[in-house]
Amino acid sequence: MQLTLEFGGGLELLCNSVKIHEINVDPQAEEGKLTMKHLLPWIRTNLIKERPEMFMKGDSVRPGVLVLVNDCDWELSGQLDTVLEEKDVVIFISTLHGG
Repeated sequence: MQLTLEFGGGLELLCNSVKIHEINVDPQAEEGKLTMKHLLPWIRTNLIKERPEMFMKGDSVRPGVLVLVNDCDWELSGQLDTVLEEKDVVIFISTLHGG
């Protein structure tokens, strides 16, 4: 399944400063679909190059990371249970800033 992932608000620094990633991820075989619950560990393993604890906490993203699926807050679509479709755009933005 082809997806576009975008990282902003400083999260791109965890991915070698690359903001936009065009990726291909296989759906879960037993379910035939891809959910955010399955995508997040794939991102941690394949894209995050340093400090994965700054992106994820447990099975989800850290508090302070805004997640948008096709410009819609993932809290409106089921968070970890959000089912992803071909060519979806998933955006991760850190809302926490030092100062």
